[in-house]
Amino acid sequence: MAGRRAGLIWLLYGITAAVSVALVLRRPSWDRLSDLHIYHGAVRHLRSGSPLYSYVADNGGPFTYPPFAAVILWPIGALPEPVVQAGWLAATCAAVVAIAVALGGVLAVAGPRRQLVIAAVACALLVSAPVQSNLRFGQVSIFIVLLALVDGMGLTPARYRGLLVGMAAAIKLTPLLFVGYFLLARRYRDAARAGAAFVGCAVVGAAVLPGDSLTFWSGTIVNTSRIGNLASLGNQSLHGMLLRVGVDGNTLPVLWAALVVVVCGVALLRARALESAGQPAYAAVLVGCATVAASPVSWTHHQVWPVLAAMLLIGTRGVARRAAGFALLTVLVLSLGALLSQVSRTTGLQFLFENARALAAIAICLAGFGAVAVTAGRRAPARRGGLRVAAVAAVTLAFFAVQPLPAGADPTFKAYAMSDVDNPRYFFVCRTRADCAAFAAGAPIRIGTAAERTKVRVNGVVDATIARLEYQSAPGGAARVIPLLPVYPGQRAFSFRSANLSHGRLVAYDAAGTPVATYTEELAAR
Repeated sequence: MAGRRAGLIWLLYGITAAVSVALVLRRPSWDRLSDLHIYHGAVRHLRSGSPLYSYVADNGGPFTYPPFAAVILWPIGALPEPVVQAGWLAATCAAVVAIAVALGGVLAVAGPRRQLVIAAVACALLVSAPVQSNLRFGQVSIFIVLLALVDGMGLTPARYRGLLVGMAAAIKLTPLLFVGYFLLARRYRDAARAGAAFVGCAVVGAAVLPGDSLTFWSGTIVNTSRIGNLASLGNQSLHGMLLRVGVDGNTLPVLWAALVVVVCGVALLRARALESAGQPAYAAVLVGCATVAASPVSWTHHQVWPVLAAMLLIGTRGVARRAAGFALLTVLVLSLGALLSQVSRTTGLQFLFENARALAAIAICLAGFGAVAVTAGRRAPARRGGLRVAAVAAVTLAFFAVQPLPAGADPTFKAYAMSDVDNPRYFFVCRTRADCAAFAAGAPIRIGTAAERTKVRVNGVVDATIARLEYQSAPGGAARVIPLLPVYPGQRAFSFRSANLSHGRLVAYDAAGTPVATYTEELAAR
Protein backbone atom coordinates (compact mmCIF):
# COMPACT_ATOMS: atom_id res chain seq x y z
CA MET A 1 0.00 0.00 0.00
CA ALA A 2 2.79 2.45 0.94
CA GLY A 3 4.61 1.62 -2.31
CA ARG A 4 1.50 2.37 -4.36
CA ARG A 5 0.95 5.68 -2.57
CA ALA A 6 4.59 6.58 -3.14
CA GLY A 7 4.10 5.91 -6.84
CA LEU A 8 1.09 8.21 -6.95
CA ILE A 9 3.02 10.97 -5.15
CA TRP A 10 5.93 10.58 -7.59
CA LEU A 11 3.40 10.91 -10.43
CA LEU A 12 2.16 14.10 -8.78
CA TYR A 13 5.78 15.28 -8.54
CA GLY A 14 6.29 14.66 -12.25
CA ILE A 15 3.13 16.54 -13.19
CA THR A 16 4.00 19.46 -10.89
CA ALA A 17 7.53 19.61 -12.29
CA ALA A 18 6.24 19.56 -15.88
CA VAL A 19 3.72 22.33 -15.17
CA SER A 20 6.36 24.41 -13.35
CA VAL A 21 8.81 24.06 -16.23
CA ALA A 22 6.11 24.90 -18.76
CA LEU A 23 5.16 28.05 -16.84
CA VAL A 24 8.81 29.12 -16.73
CA LEU A 25 9.25 28.59 -20.47
CA ARG A 26 6.05 30.51 -21.23
CA ARG A 27 7.37 33.65 -19.57
CA PRO A 28 8.47 36.52 -21.86
CA SER A 29 12.01 36.06 -23.16
CA TRP A 30 13.32 39.00 -21.09
CA ASP A 31 11.93 37.42 -17.89
CA ARG A 32 12.70 33.76 -18.57
CA LEU A 33 15.47 32.19 -16.43
CA SER A 34 16.97 35.66 -16.07
CA ASP A 35 19.83 34.63 -13.77
CA LEU A 36 20.82 31.76 -16.06
CA HIS A 37 20.76 34.30 -18.88
CA ILE A 38 23.35 36.29 -16.93
CA TYR A 39 25.52 33.21 -16.37
CA HIS A 40 25.35 32.26 -20.04
CA GLY A 41 26.01 35.78 -21.27
CA ALA A 42 28.86 36.34 -18.80
CA VAL A 43 30.64 33.16 -19.88
CA ARG A 44 30.28 34.08 -23.56
CA HIS A 45 31.51 37.59 -22.74
CA LEU A 46 34.50 36.01 -21.03
CA ARG A 47 35.16 33.59 -23.89
CA SER A 48 35.33 36.57 -26.22
CA GLY A 49 38.27 37.92 -24.20
CA SER A 50 36.42 40.59 -22.24
CA PRO A 51 36.71 41.07 -18.44
CA LEU A 52 34.18 39.00 -16.50
CA TYR A 53 33.04 41.73 -14.13
CA SER A 54 32.53 44.31 -16.86
CA TYR A 55 29.64 42.25 -18.19
CA VAL A 56 26.10 43.53 -17.75
CA ALA A 57 23.27 41.50 -19.28
CA ASP A 58 20.53 43.10 -21.35
CA ASN A 59 18.24 42.58 -18.33
CA GLY A 60 20.60 44.79 -16.31
CA GLY A 61 22.19 42.06 -14.18
CA PRO A 62 25.95 41.70 -13.65
CA PHE A 63 27.88 38.52 -12.80
CA THR A 64 28.28 38.51 -9.00
CA TYR A 65 29.97 35.20 -8.15
CA PRO A 66 33.68 34.40 -7.61
CA PRO A 67 35.81 33.61 -10.69
CA PHE A 68 35.77 29.87 -9.95
CA ALA A 69 32.01 29.90 -10.62
CA ALA A 70 32.72 31.14 -14.14
CA VAL A 71 35.26 28.35 -14.59
CA ILE A 72 32.65 25.77 -13.58
CA LEU A 73 30.07 27.37 -15.87
CA TRP A 74 32.50 27.64 -18.79
CA PRO A 75 30.96 24.76 -20.83
CA ILE A 76 27.51 26.38 -21.05
CA GLY A 77 28.99 29.20 -23.10
CA ALA A 78 29.54 26.76 -25.99
CA LEU A 79 25.86 25.76 -26.11
CA PRO A 80 22.79 27.62 -27.43
CA GLU A 81 20.85 29.24 -24.62
CA PRO A 82 17.64 27.20 -25.15
CA VAL A 83 19.64 23.99 -24.73
CA VAL A 84 21.21 25.35 -21.55
CA GLN A 85 17.78 26.33 -20.24
CA ALA A 86 16.31 22.86 -20.81
CA GLY A 87 19.29 21.14 -19.18
CA TRP A 88 19.28 23.53 -16.22
CA LEU A 89 15.58 23.04 -15.51
CA ALA A 90 15.98 19.26 -15.66
CA ALA A 91 19.02 19.41 -13.36
CA THR A 92 17.12 21.58 -10.88
CA CYS A 93 14.27 19.06 -10.67
CA ALA A 94 16.82 16.26 -10.24
CA ALA A 95 18.56 18.19 -7.45
CA VAL A 96 15.23 18.48 -5.62
CA VAL A 97 14.87 14.70 -5.76
CA ALA A 98 18.45 14.21 -4.53
CA ILE A 99 17.82 16.50 -1.54
CA ALA A 100 14.60 14.64 -0.77
CA VAL A 101 16.45 11.30 -0.86
CA ALA A 102 19.09 12.64 1.56
CA LEU A 103 16.46 13.98 3.94
CA GLY A 104 14.12 11.01 3.56
CA GLY A 105 16.70 8.73 5.09
CA VAL A 106 16.46 10.78 8.28
CA LEU A 107 12.68 10.98 8.43
CA ALA A 108 11.81 7.32 7.82
CA VAL A 109 13.18 3.83 8.13
CA ALA A 110 14.01 1.73 5.07
CA GLY A 111 11.32 0.14 2.99
CA PRO A 112 8.11 1.36 1.32
CA ARG A 113 7.48 3.99 4.00
CA ARG A 114 10.83 5.59 3.23
CA GLN A 115 9.91 5.88 -0.44
CA LEU A 116 6.60 7.46 0.53
CA VAL A 117 8.35 10.03 2.75
CA ILE A 118 10.97 10.83 0.07
CA ALA A 119 8.24 11.42 -2.53
CA ALA A 120 6.28 13.66 -0.14
CA VAL A 121 9.37 15.69 0.74
CA ALA A 122 10.20 16.12 -2.96
CA CYS A 123 6.68 17.41 -3.68
CA ALA A 124 6.72 19.81 -0.74
CA LEU A 125 10.12 21.13 -1.81
CA LEU A 126 9.02 21.58 -5.40
CA VAL A 127 5.96 23.71 -4.58
CA SER A 128 7.85 25.91 -2.09
CA ALA A 129 8.63 29.47 -3.12
CA PRO A 130 12.44 29.00 -2.90
CA VAL A 131 12.50 26.04 -5.32
CA GLN A 132 10.00 27.70 -7.64
CA SER A 133 12.26 30.76 -7.60
CA ASN A 134 15.24 28.57 -8.51
CA LEU A 135 13.27 27.26 -11.48
CA ARG A 136 12.00 30.66 -12.54
CA PHE A 137 15.37 32.42 -12.45
CA GLY A 138 17.61 29.49 -13.38
CA GLN A 139 19.53 29.81 -10.14
CA VAL A 140 22.57 27.97 -8.82
CA SER A 141 21.36 28.07 -5.18
CA ILE A 142 19.66 24.66 -5.21
CA PHE A 143 22.93 22.99 -6.22
CA ILE A 144 24.86 24.80 -3.47
CA VAL A 145 22.36 23.50 -0.91
CA LEU A 146 22.70 19.95 -2.24
CA LEU A 147 26.51 20.00 -2.02
CA ALA A 148 26.59 21.45 1.51
CA LEU A 149 23.78 19.20 2.77
CA VAL A 150 25.37 15.96 1.56
CA ASP A 151 28.73 16.96 3.02
CA GLY A 152 27.32 18.35 6.26
CA MET A 153 25.28 15.19 6.88
CA GLY A 154 28.39 13.07 6.38
CA LEU A 155 26.97 11.16 3.42
CA THR A 156 30.20 11.46 1.43
CA PRO A 157 33.00 8.93 2.07
CA ALA A 158 34.95 9.86 5.20
CA ARG A 159 38.20 10.60 3.37
CA TYR A 160 36.43 13.15 1.12
CA ARG A 161 34.15 14.90 3.60
CA GLY A 162 34.50 18.66 3.48
CA LEU A 163 35.49 18.82 -0.19
CA LEU A 164 31.95 19.51 -1.40
CA VAL A 165 31.49 22.32 1.15
CA GLY A 166 34.78 23.89 0.02
CA MET A 167 33.76 23.68 -3.63
CA ALA A 168 30.29 25.11 -2.87
CA ALA A 169 31.88 28.02 -0.98
CA ALA A 170 34.18 28.74 -3.93
CA ILE A 171 31.07 29.18 -6.09
CA LYS A 172 29.00 31.04 -3.48
CA LEU A 173 30.67 32.18 -0.27
CA THR A 174 27.98 31.51 2.35
CA PRO A 175 28.77 27.77 2.87
CA LEU A 176 32.03 28.86 4.55
CA LEU A 177 30.00 28.88 7.78
CA PHE A 178 30.08 25.07 7.61
CA VAL A 179 33.84 25.24 8.24
CA GLY A 180 33.10 26.84 11.61
CA TYR A 181 30.54 24.12 12.30
CA PHE A 182 33.06 21.38 11.46
CA LEU A 183 35.55 22.92 13.88
CA LEU A 184 33.02 23.23 16.72
CA ALA A 185 31.82 19.68 16.11
CA ARG A 186 35.45 18.50 16.26
CA ARG A 187 35.33 17.36 12.67
CA TYR A 188 38.78 18.85 12.22
CA ARG A 189 39.75 16.87 9.15
CA ASP A 190 36.49 17.83 7.43
CA ALA A 191 37.19 21.49 8.25
CA ALA A 192 40.74 21.19 6.89
CA ARG A 193 39.55 19.54 3.67
CA ALA A 194 36.81 22.17 3.24
CA GLY A 195 39.29 25.01 3.72
CA ALA A 196 41.81 23.40 1.39
CA ALA A 197 39.16 22.80 -1.27
CA PHE A 198 37.99 26.41 -1.05
CA VAL A 199 41.54 27.76 -1.38
CA GLY A 200 42.34 25.28 -4.13
CA CYS A 201 39.29 26.27 -6.16
CA ALA A 202 40.13 29.95 -5.67
CA VAL A 203 43.67 29.23 -6.92
CA VAL A 204 42.22 27.48 -9.98
CA GLY A 205 40.09 30.54 -10.62
CA ALA A 206 43.12 32.81 -10.26
CA ALA A 207 45.19 30.62 -12.60
CA VAL A 208 42.52 30.60 -15.30
CA LEU A 209 41.26 34.17 -14.76
CA PRO A 210 44.04 36.14 -13.02
CA GLY A 211 42.76 39.63 -13.83
CA ASP A 212 39.17 38.85 -12.90
CA SER A 213 40.31 37.16 -9.68
CA LEU A 214 42.20 40.29 -8.67
CA THR A 215 39.12 42.41 -9.46
CA PHE A 216 36.81 40.20 -7.42
CA TRP A 217 38.91 39.59 -4.32
CA SER A 218 40.17 43.17 -4.13
CA GLY A 219 36.82 44.95 -4.30
CA THR A 220 33.88 43.33 -6.08
CA ILE A 221 33.40 40.87 -3.21
CA VAL A 222 32.22 43.66 -0.87
CA ASN A 223 30.25 45.63 -3.45
CA THR A 224 26.78 44.38 -2.53
CA SER A 225 25.11 47.25 -4.43
CA ARG A 226 25.71 45.28 -7.64
CA ILE A 227 23.21 42.68 -6.42
CA GLY A 228 20.18 44.97 -6.26
CA ASN A 229 18.11 46.92 -3.73
CA LEU A 230 18.96 45.17 -0.48
CA ALA A 231 16.09 46.89 1.38
CA SER A 232 13.48 45.33 -0.89
CA LEU A 233 11.11 42.75 0.56
CA GLY A 234 12.75 40.03 -1.51
CA ASN A 235 15.86 40.18 0.71
CA GLN A 236 14.67 38.09 3.67
CA SER A 237 17.87 38.22 5.69
CA LEU A 238 18.64 39.86 9.02
CA HIS A 239 20.48 42.60 7.11
CA GLY A 240 17.54 43.20 4.80
CA MET A 241 15.12 43.40 7.71
CA LEU A 242 17.32 45.95 9.51
CA LEU A 243 17.38 48.05 6.35
CA ARG A 244 13.58 47.93 6.19
CA VAL A 245 13.32 48.88 9.87
CA GLY A 246 15.23 52.04 8.94
CA VAL A 247 18.33 51.62 11.13
CA ASP A 248 20.68 54.56 10.78
CA GLY A 249 23.43 54.00 8.21
CA ASN A 250 26.20 54.59 10.74
CA THR A 251 24.68 52.19 13.26
CA LEU A 252 23.68 49.48 10.79
CA PRO A 253 27.09 47.76 10.21
CA VAL A 254 27.86 47.46 13.92
CA LEU A 255 24.35 46.33 14.89
CA TRP A 256 24.15 43.86 12.01
CA ALA A 257 27.58 42.38 12.82
CA ALA A 258 26.67 42.00 16.50
CA LEU A 259 23.37 40.28 15.71
CA VAL A 260 25.04 38.00 13.16
CA VAL A 261 27.56 36.92 15.81
CA VAL A 262 24.72 36.10 18.21
CA VAL A 263 22.53 34.30 15.66
CA CYS A 264 25.38 32.29 14.14
CA GLY A 265 26.99 31.60 17.50
CA VAL A 266 23.79 30.17 18.97
CA ALA A 267 23.07 28.20 15.78
CA LEU A 268 26.56 26.69 15.67
CA LEU A 269 26.46 25.70 19.34
CA ARG A 270 23.07 24.09 18.89
CA ALA A 271 24.31 22.35 15.75
CA ARG A 272 27.22 20.93 17.74
CA ALA A 273 24.76 19.59 20.32
CA LEU A 274 22.70 17.96 17.57
CA GLU A 275 25.82 16.44 16.02
CA SER A 276 26.79 15.03 19.41
CA ALA A 277 23.29 13.58 19.80
CA GLY A 278 23.69 11.70 16.51
CA GLN A 279 21.57 14.06 14.41
CA PRO A 280 23.95 15.37 11.69
CA ALA A 281 21.09 16.13 9.29
CA TYR A 282 19.42 18.45 11.80
CA ALA A 283 22.80 20.05 12.49
CA ALA A 284 23.58 20.61 8.80
CA VAL A 285 20.16 22.13 8.09
CA LEU A 286 20.50 24.39 11.12
CA VAL A 287 23.85 25.70 9.88
CA GLY A 288 22.30 26.22 6.45
CA CYS A 289 19.50 28.29 8.00
CA ALA A 290 22.16 30.40 9.72
CA THR A 291 23.72 31.18 6.33
CA VAL A 292 20.31 32.44 5.15
CA ALA A 293 19.81 34.63 8.23
CA ALA A 294 23.37 35.99 8.38
CA SER A 295 24.06 36.67 4.70
CA PRO A 296 23.74 40.31 3.63
CA VAL A 297 21.51 39.09 0.82
CA SER A 298 18.99 36.24 1.01
CA TRP A 299 16.67 36.34 -1.98
CA THR A 300 13.84 33.82 -2.19
CA HIS A 301 15.92 31.29 -4.12
CA HIS A 302 18.46 31.21 -1.26
CA GLN A 303 15.83 30.09 1.27
CA VAL A 304 15.80 26.36 0.53
CA TRP A 305 17.37 25.62 3.93
CA PRO A 306 14.32 26.77 5.97
CA VAL A 307 12.13 24.52 3.79
CA LEU A 308 14.31 21.58 4.83
CA ALA A 309 13.96 22.71 8.44
CA ALA A 310 10.17 22.64 8.03
CA MET A 311 10.36 19.06 6.71
CA LEU A 312 12.45 17.97 9.71
CA LEU A 313 10.09 19.65 12.18
CA ILE A 314 7.05 18.02 10.58
CA GLY A 315 8.77 14.65 10.85
CA THR A 316 9.63 15.16 14.53
CA ARG A 317 7.59 13.98 17.51
CA GLY A 318 5.54 16.53 19.40
CA VAL A 319 2.55 18.69 18.51
CA ALA A 320 4.40 21.97 19.03
CA ARG A 321 7.28 21.09 16.74
CA ARG A 322 5.01 19.69 14.04
CA ALA A 323 2.80 22.76 14.19
CA ALA A 324 5.91 24.93 13.89
CA GLY A 325 6.96 22.88 10.87
CA PHE A 326 3.62 23.32 9.10
CA ALA A 327 3.61 27.04 9.93
CA LEU A 328 7.13 27.38 8.56
CA LEU A 329 6.22 25.49 5.39
CA THR A 330 3.20 27.76 4.91
CA VAL A 331 5.42 30.83 5.20
CA LEU A 332 7.78 29.37 2.58
CA VAL A 333 5.07 28.36 0.13
CA LEU A 334 2.90 31.48 0.34
CA SER A 335 3.80 35.16 0.28
CA LEU A 336 2.02 36.25 3.45
CA GLY A 337 2.79 39.94 2.96
CA ALA A 338 0.91 40.00 -0.33
CA LEU A 339 -1.74 37.41 0.56
CA LEU A 340 -2.78 39.01 3.86
CA SER A 341 -2.24 42.67 2.95
CA GLN A 342 -6.00 43.29 2.94
CA VAL A 343 -6.58 41.78 6.39
CA SER A 344 -3.45 42.98 8.19
CA ARG A 345 -5.03 46.23 9.27
CA THR A 346 -2.10 47.38 11.38
CA THR A 347 1.39 48.17 10.15
CA GLY A 348 2.90 45.94 12.82
CA LEU A 349 1.11 42.88 11.45
CA GLN A 350 2.02 43.86 7.91
CA PHE A 351 5.65 44.12 8.99
CA LEU A 352 5.39 40.64 10.54
CA PHE A 353 3.90 39.12 7.39
CA GLU A 354 6.30 40.88 5.03
CA ASN A 355 9.33 39.76 7.05
CA ALA A 356 7.99 36.34 8.03
CA ARG A 357 10.69 34.38 6.21
CA ALA A 358 13.54 36.37 7.75
CA LEU A 359 12.02 36.07 11.23
CA ALA A 360 11.46 32.34 10.69
CA ALA A 361 15.10 31.75 9.70
CA ILE A 362 16.29 33.66 12.77
CA ALA A 363 13.88 31.73 15.01
CA ILE A 364 15.20 28.40 13.68
CA CYS A 365 18.77 29.49 14.42
CA LEU A 366 17.94 30.51 17.98
CA ALA A 367 15.61 27.61 18.79
CA GLY A 368 17.66 25.01 16.93
CA PHE A 369 14.83 22.45 16.59
CA GLY A 370 14.82 22.38 20.39
CA ALA A 371 18.40 21.07 20.09
CA VAL A 372 18.82 17.75 21.88
CA ALA A 373 15.14 17.89 22.88
CA VAL A 374 14.40 16.56 19.40
CA THR A 375 15.73 13.19 20.48
CA ALA A 376 15.05 13.40 24.21
CA GLY A 377 11.93 11.26 24.11
CA ARG A 378 9.79 13.49 26.33
CA ARG A 379 6.39 13.85 24.80
CA ALA A 380 3.86 16.36 26.07
CA PRO A 381 0.17 15.41 25.81
CA ALA A 382 -1.27 16.48 22.47
CA ARG A 383 -3.81 18.78 24.13
CA ARG A 384 -1.14 20.58 26.14
CA GLY A 385 1.06 20.91 23.06
CA GLY A 386 -1.82 22.34 21.03
CA LEU A 387 -2.62 24.89 23.72
CA ARG A 388 1.03 25.90 23.90
CA VAL A 389 1.18 26.45 20.13
CA ALA A 390 -2.05 28.48 20.18
CA ALA A 391 -0.82 30.62 23.07
CA VAL A 392 2.50 31.40 21.39
CA ALA A 393 0.77 32.26 18.11
CA ALA A 394 -1.74 34.53 19.85
CA VAL A 395 0.93 36.37 21.84
CA THR A 396 3.07 36.85 18.72
CA LEU A 397 0.20 38.24 16.67
CA ALA A 398 -0.96 40.49 19.51
CA PHE A 399 2.56 41.86 19.99
CA PHE A 400 2.98 42.77 16.35
CA ALA A 401 -0.60 44.02 16.02
CA VAL A 402 0.02 46.90 18.41
CA GLN A 403 3.36 47.90 16.90
CA PRO A 404 3.46 50.85 14.51
CA LEU A 405 5.53 50.61 11.36
CA PRO A 406 9.07 51.51 12.45
CA ALA A 407 9.46 55.22 11.83
CA GLY A 408 12.13 54.94 9.17
CA ALA A 409 10.81 51.80 7.55
CA ASP A 410 9.24 51.90 4.12
CA PRO A 411 11.19 49.54 1.88
CA THR A 412 9.17 50.24 -1.24
CA PHE A 413 9.09 54.04 -0.99
CA LYS A 414 10.06 55.90 -4.14
CA ALA A 415 9.20 59.38 -5.39
CA TYR A 416 8.99 59.67 -9.18
CA ALA A 417 10.70 62.25 -11.38
CA MET A 418 10.04 63.93 -14.73
CA SER A 419 11.59 60.97 -16.55
CA ASP A 420 8.75 58.81 -15.21
CA VAL A 421 5.84 61.05 -16.24
CA ASP A 422 4.99 59.10 -19.39
CA ASN A 423 4.46 55.88 -17.43
CA PRO A 424 0.69 55.48 -16.83
CA ARG A 425 1.36 53.12 -13.96
CA TYR A 426 2.90 55.99 -11.98
CA PHE A 427 0.86 58.94 -13.30
CA PHE A 428 -2.70 57.72 -13.64
CA VAL A 429 -5.12 60.36 -12.31
CA CYS A 430 -4.96 62.43 -15.48
CA ARG A 431 -3.17 62.09 -18.82
CA THR A 432 -3.89 65.44 -20.54
CA ARG A 433 -3.74 69.09 -19.52
CA ALA A 434 -7.54 69.39 -19.67
CA ASP A 435 -8.03 66.26 -17.59
CA CYS A 436 -5.61 67.52 -14.95
CA ALA A 437 -7.32 70.91 -14.82
CA ALA A 438 -10.71 69.23 -14.33
CA PHE A 439 -9.34 66.79 -11.76
CA ALA A 440 -7.71 69.53 -9.66
CA ALA A 441 -10.53 72.05 -9.87
CA GLY A 442 -11.73 73.52 -6.59
CA ALA A 443 -8.93 72.36 -4.28
CA PRO A 444 -5.24 73.20 -3.75
CA ILE A 445 -4.39 69.49 -4.01
CA ARG A 446 -6.14 66.43 -5.38
CA ILE A 447 -4.86 62.90 -5.04
CA GLY A 448 -5.66 59.41 -6.26
CA THR A 449 -4.40 56.06 -5.01
CA ALA A 450 -3.87 52.69 -6.65
CA ALA A 451 -3.33 49.64 -4.43
CA GLU A 452 -1.10 46.81 -5.62
CA ARG A 453 -0.14 43.55 -3.92
CA THR A 454 2.84 44.91 -1.98
CA LYS A 455 2.55 48.68 -2.32
CA VAL A 456 0.25 51.66 -2.73
CA ARG A 457 0.81 54.28 -5.43
CA VAL A 458 -0.20 57.89 -4.80
CA ASN A 459 -0.58 60.34 -7.69
CA GLY A 460 -1.98 63.85 -7.62
CA VAL A 461 -2.04 67.44 -8.86
CA VAL A 462 -1.42 70.69 -6.93
CA ASP A 463 -2.22 74.32 -7.70
CA ALA A 464 0.01 77.38 -7.41
CA THR A 465 -0.60 77.82 -3.66
CA ILE A 466 1.33 74.62 -2.81
CA ALA A 467 5.08 75.07 -2.48
CA ARG A 468 6.14 71.79 -0.86
CA LEU A 469 4.86 68.27 -0.22
CA GLU A 470 6.17 66.01 2.55
CA TYR A 471 5.29 62.40 3.32
CA GLN A 472 5.85 60.48 6.55
CA SER A 473 5.53 56.68 6.39
CA ALA A 474 4.81 56.53 10.13
CA PRO A 475 4.60 58.87 13.12
CA GLY A 476 8.08 59.96 14.15
CA GLY A 477 9.58 59.01 10.81
CA ALA A 478 11.66 61.36 8.70
CA ALA A 479 9.63 63.52 6.35
CA ARG A 480 10.31 62.71 2.69
CA VAL A 481 10.02 65.59 0.23
CA ILE A 482 7.86 64.71 -2.78
CA PRO A 483 8.95 66.44 -6.02
CA LEU A 484 6.38 68.72 -7.66
CA LEU A 485 6.78 68.22 -11.40
CA PRO A 486 5.78 70.87 -14.01
CA VAL A 487 3.96 68.42 -16.23
CA TYR A 488 1.90 71.12 -17.98
CA PRO A 489 2.17 74.93 -17.92
CA GLY A 490 0.63 76.13 -14.68
CA GLN A 491 0.06 72.57 -13.45
CA ARG A 492 2.28 70.43 -11.26
CA ALA A 493 1.90 66.76 -10.55
CA PHE A 494 3.49 64.32 -8.14
CA SER A 495 3.67 60.58 -7.71
CA PHE A 496 5.21 58.21 -5.16
CA ARG A 497 4.79 54.71 -3.84
CA SER A 498 4.73 53.45 -0.25
CA ALA A 499 4.47 50.07 1.50
CA ASN A 500 1.03 51.08 2.78
CA LEU A 501 -0.81 54.17 3.98
CA SER A 502 -2.03 52.82 7.33
CA HIS A 503 0.10 55.30 9.29
CA GLY A 504 1.16 57.45 6.33
CA ARG A 505 0.70 61.21 6.37
CA LEU A 506 0.96 63.55 3.36
CA VAL A 507 1.21 67.26 4.19
CA ALA A 508 1.03 70.14 1.69
CA TYR A 509 2.67 73.48 2.63
CA ASP A 510 2.38 76.96 1.13
CA ALA A 511 5.32 79.26 0.41
CA ALA A 512 5.36 80.50 4.02
CA GLY A 513 5.70 76.95 5.35
CA THR A 514 2.15 76.79 6.65
CA PRO A 515 0.34 73.45 6.29
CA VAL A 516 -2.48 73.84 3.78
CA ALA A 517 -3.79 70.28 3.64
CA THR A 518 -3.12 66.96 5.33
CA TYR A 519 -4.01 63.56 3.90
CA THR A 520 -4.12 60.18 5.63
CA GLU A 521 -5.39 56.84 4.37
CA GLU A 522 -8.93 57.57 5.54
CA LEU A 523 -9.05 61.04 4.00
CA ALA A 524 -7.49 59.84 0.74
CA ALA A 525 -10.11 57.12 0.43
CA ARG A 526 -13.01 59.61 0.49
